[in-house]
Amino acid sequence: MPPKAQHAFPFGPDAPGNGADGPNDDDTALDDGSFGWTPGEIPPFLPLNLILRDPAVIAALLAQPEGRRRDEFAADALRIGVAALRHASSRLDAEQLGAASEKLLAQLKDALTAHADHSNQQTAAVLKEYFDPKSGRLAERVERLVSADGELATLLRTQLHGDGSPLARLLATQLGRDSPLMRQLDPDQSTGLFARLQKTVDEQLRSQRDHVLREFSLDNPQSALKRLVDELTCRHGDLQKGLGDKIDNVVKEFSLDKEDSALSRLVRNVDRAQRTITSEFSLDNDESGLSRLKRELLTILGAHVESNAKFQEEVSVALGRLVQKRESAAVSPEHGHEFEGAVLAFLATQADQRGDLCEVTGATTGLVKNCKVGDAVLRLGPETPAPGARIVFEAKEARGYTPANAIDELETARKNRGADFGVFVWSRQTAPESAKPLARFGQDLLVIWDAEDQSTDPYLLAAIEIARACVVEQHRGDAREDIDVEAIDRAINAIEKSAQSLDKIRVPAESIKSSSEKILDRVRIEQTELERQVATLRQKLVGLRGAEG
Repeated sequence: MPPKAQHAFPFGPDAPGNGADGPNDDDTALDDGSFGWTPGEIPPFLPLNLILRDPAVIAALLAQPEGRRRDEFAADALRIGVAALRHASSRLDAEQLGAASEKLLAQLKDALTAHADHSNQQTAAVLKEYFDPKSGRLAERVERLVSADGELATLLRTQLHGDGSPLARLLATQLGRDSPLMRQLDPDQSTGLFARLQKTVDEQLRSQRDHVLREFSLDNPQSALKRLVDELTCRHGDLQKGLGDKIDNVVKEFSLDKEDSALSRLVRNVDRAQRTITSEFSLDNDESGLSRLKRELLTILGAHVESNAKFQEEVSVALGRLVQKRESAAVSPEHGHEFEGAVLAFLATQADQRGDLCEVTGATTGLVKNCKVGDAVLRLGPETPAPGARIVFEAKEARGYTPANAIDELETARKNRGADFGVFVWSRQTAPESAKPLARFGQDLLVIWDAEDQSTDPYLLAAIEIARACVVEQHRGDAREDIDVEAIDRAINAIEKSAQSLDKIRVPAESIKSSSEKILDRVRIEQTELERQVATLRQKLVGLRGAEG
């Protein structure tokens, strides 16, 4: 920019072309040379001399014709710049205010959270101090208040117990023999309540009796009875004569000699109704009600017989299909899965009742590579004498298994699941005929169970208890002398014997159920003995648990 371009552009009344040589529309000067605005207010114009050094601004101003247009362009540019600066300043202030507000809210939130946590801790401490069931002040205070020798009991004994208590003295004063109430109720007192009540009642009874006698006296023309007799005599004449006439009329109505009497009409109606009823209930008359009822019943019975025959045929076909389906399902793998599921459900229920843990392991491999033998593992709970001891269960509903095969499979299951004892649950439908319902072979136990027969549940319950007792015996180690092993063995032997007796008796009992009361009694006796032995076994295990503790 040449030096001559860096000059000042005057704005205001003194600018060229702005009316500096004389008055114009914006001139507000007064005659005395002053201006017409109040000090402190914004003046209508402001003279301003600027020296511009920005080449772009200078070029923009020089592009305008010199004079008023350049001054107006410069004033517009200055006004736009001032507005932009004000907007930028207000936006910056808003952003700073928002950031400060967010920071203040975060600090306030942290302070409130800390205060809430502190308040909750203090509240919990105070509530625990007062309401803790073991060491709280409220429990202690209530205990002192309601205990046998507490404050409430002491106060009640002091106030209520004994002849000298305040309550006894108050009752003696208010209700005793010499109290004003008892003196009022004493029948021997002439001025007492009873005497006054008797006197009042006598007077009222005497008054009522005299009044009633006056009302029922014919000598008194104003009595109720006298007025009633006069009214009857006036309205109906002589009472005896009227009654005689009425009786004669009644006798005539009940005379059969008179054709139009009420009795004659009744006899004719009854005779006609009897003949109608007899004709309606006669089978000789095809149009009678009984004949029509007979025909309707025969029609219904015929249709019922035909429907019954058809229903029996459908039931026979359905039963045949059901039996065929059941036989095919009995040999299918799905039926074996159903039996396995029933055994696992039974074991889970018993484990929950005893505090043990039942794990379903049939779908997972065990310690042996690629081996899934062992359907479930029962782990004894922490309250037992052998916590964590493992019993493996194998459930089978498949034909072709022998006791030797079952024992071999249990040995594999024990190794695969790391168990101390094994139980092989045989389905009664597929178990060999020579198999015993409950038999022990060292660390293995074979039991026969039917998911649909509750009478076989004691076998499986006994097997669970025997297995638990055996693993407890194995885990006791050096403390073996503290266990009544002989009692446990006797209980196990008795359970096996009772189970065998039950199985031998069940078949003839079911086949001759109608005349087998004695056999069923024997079954119940053996079942009771079996349950008693199981209870004995449980009692021994409880004793072992106490010895372990």
